[in-house]
Amino acid sequence: MNVKYIYWAFKNVIPHRICDDIIKYYNQKKEQERVAFVGLTDKGDTDKKIRDSNIIWTEELWISRYIMPYMEIANKAANWNFQLNNPETFQLTKYSVGGHYNWHCDSWAEPYKEGKWANKIRKLSMTVSLTDKTEYEGGELQFTHGNDNLRDKKERIKTCEEIFSKGSLVVFPSFMWHRVKPVTKGTRYSLVIWNLGNMFV
Repeated sequence: MNVKYIYWAFKNVIPHRICDDIIKYYNQKKEQERVAFVGLTDKGDTDKKIRDSNIIWTEELWISRYIMPYMEIANKAANWNFQLNNPETFQLTKYSVGGHYNWHCDSWAEPYKEGKWANKIRKLSMTVSLTDKTEYEGGELQFTHGNDNLRDKKERIKTCEEIFSKGSLVVFPSFMWHRVKPVTKGTRYSLVIWNLGNMFV
């Protein structure tokens, strides 16, 4: 599917105190190691070459109240106008030095088959910067387009500089290919949300 805008960004919209509260909330919870479920080795081990980060899951309403309105604003402003239902559980992510997430897209070819999200697919994704770019090095969120042979061509890669500042966020179609480059210094915290809807027809 071709779209005019590969993402829609909002700079400095979430108050810093809210970002700090979300990070504090993260650090009070038990984090889980997050590695990709694809790219298994011969021994069945997960491959950290694809993804290396720590996460927690949350459905806190106080977080949702500040964040979710921007999903619908972006959907209209970018003229995607996707039919949307409810979001999935939010993912709070911590990228320490070496943390990264290689090229991937958030959506799948088939909808969820069971549970409260049955028959729904991911349509819009959102990433919220909880830390400022001055607090870490590396860790850039980048987008690309094209098939596997073209994905790494520099002219097809766009760094989302609009979310370098703390409290900024970006919304994008879940089928867009993107990555988080390795963090080389400091710690990068982000909040990731996927909004679900019916299958495209």
